[in-house]
Amino acid sequence: MKFCKQYQEYMQGQKKKLPGLGIKNLKKILKKCRSDLQCHNGIDGVLGNQTCPDHCTVCDGTFFPSLVKEMSEVVGSFNKHAQKLLEQHLASGFNKCFMWFRGKQRKNQHVTLIQEGKELVTYALINAIAIRKILKKYDKVHYSKQGQAFKTQAQSMHIEILQSPWLSELMAFHINLRESKIKSRNAPGFFEACNLTFNDDGKPSLTCELFDSVKVDIDLTCSICLDTVFDPYSLTCGHIFCYMCACSSASVSIVDKLKSAEPKGKCPLCREAGVYEGAVPLEELRILLRRRCSEYWEERRQAERLERMRLIKQHWDNQTKAMMGI
Repeated sequence: MKFCKQYQEYMQGQKKKLPGLGIKNLKKILKKCRSDLQCHNGIDGVLGNQTCPDHCTVCDGTFFPSLVKEMSEVVGSFNKHAQKLLEQHLASGFNKCFMWFRGKQRKNQHVTLIQEGKELVTYALINAIAIRKILKKYDKVHYSKQGQAFKTQAQSMHIEILQSPWLSELMAFHINLRESKIKSRNAPGFFEACNLTFNDDGKPSLTCELFDSVKVDIDLTCSICLDTVFDPYSLTCGHIFCYMCACSSASVSIVDKLKSAEPKGKCPLCREAGVYEGAVPLEELRILLRRRCSEYWEERRQAERLERMRLIKQHWDNQTKAMMGI
């Protein structure tokens, strides 16, 4: 079965109607561009070495704006639903009771959460495949590499779904549920596609592979301290760092937190600006690493506890001196 048909059947079969890519419409735009170029050059059939003009009104004016709009809707919907699901799973105390009374957590809540999480991960990956294929088609029609270059632009616009911090959270969520002691007769099979793997040096990665050879591999090594991320935070560019390392790179105290960083603060890895204000704490990933790397986690926790106390004391000492004019 061709992917276009497979994708349409998948989108139509969703329980929750989430936005998707209009692959047929995007292909029609490319087909029109090819036809117009053939007519312009008087060529029948194959284009040979002819290429689309640098400023193609059909492609630049319609194809990419349509793709940007649809990608934005897809990643926005994915982030919203993933965040809501994980908030339900991590809810505690009054919030958990409140959700229960509102009927948001049903009798088989874990069964529901597992299924919804699996569907969201599948939704993210199949849309990533759709984007990859339509950009590959663009390059094939135009004998160019503009489609591949667009991926970098999409990342800077935060519309690349595999870049979403909520994808790594959902992957960790599935592994956490799979390894928990909670069992249910009616529970579906846990999502086996997501795994926490370790390389020869003992460094962990989150991996997920479903179909069409699309594999998500998220490195969990902080590029600042070069160790496994501790108290992980994802910046809006998608890169994951230890919380204290991120605060240090943003030149803010752990008391003021990342939201107080300069609006133009840059990611220490990719140098993208304005990435700190929307930083996301990865709670499910923190739980997973605490379980699977327990010895390392305890050593790091004790070491950081002393360091945090020192930094907090230093912060308030500086605040006191500033108030006293010293």
